[in-house]
Amino acid sequence: MRITLRTFVFIDSLQPQLASYLATSSQGFLPIPGDACMWIEVAPGMAVHRLSDIALKESNVRMGEQVVERSFGSMEIHYRSQSEVLEAGSIILRELDTTLETRMPCKISWNEIIRAITPDHATLINRQLRKGSMILPGKSMFILEVEPAGYAVYAANEAEKAAHVTLVDLKPFGNFGRLTMMGNEADAEEAAFAVGRAIENLNQRARKD
Repeated sequence: MRITLRTFVFIDSLQPQLASYLATSSQGFLPIPGDACMWIEVAPGMAVHRLSDIALKESNVRMGEQVVERSFGSMEIHYRSQSEVLEAGSIILRELDTTLETRMPCKISWNEIIRAITPDHATLINRQLRKGSMILPGKSMFILEVEPAGYAVYAANEAEKAAHVTLVDLKPFGNFGRLTMMGNEADAEEAAFAVGRAIENLNQRARKD
C-alpha cells in the first residue's frame, strides 16, 4: 500500500517547556530538554506501526509518542544524540523509498495575536482540556493553526527558542495542528515572526503542491 509522508521534521534541541509538555502527554519514554527529536506523520494511520518498529530495531532512539488515527498515524522519537535521531529518520525514509522532499509542506491556516486578553476569555481557555500553563489576563495570546498537524510541534519549539513566551496548549494530531502561547505583546510578535520564518525555511525542502 502507498504511504504518504505528511510530516517529517527534525528538532535539534527540545526547549524546556516543549519537552515538559511532551513528557506530560507522552505514553512512552519521556523526553527531556536538550534531546534531539523527530516528529513523523504518515497516511494511512496504521502504517506508523511498521515505521516505529524499524526505527526502534535499527537505532537507539526512544519513542515518546505514537498515535494511530484512521486517516493519519503520528510518532515522536528522541535521543540525546542528534546523529542517532537523524539516522533513525534516514532509516524510515529508506523504508518508504522516498526523500525528505516528498513530505507535505506546512500550510499556515491561521496565525493571529490577541492582545490584552480579557479575564473572561483567559478563564475560559484555562478551564479547557489543556496540558500547558495557564494564560493570564492582560497578556497577549499567539495562536497558530497548521496543516499537517505535526508541524505544530516544530512551531512550538521555534517560538520558544526565539521569544520569552509561555506554552499554553499544543494539539499536534488530527487534520490541523493548533498552538497557543502567551507573552507580552513584543514577545508574542517575535514568536509569530520566528515561526513564520522557520516554516518558510522548512517548506524549501518539501513537496511542491
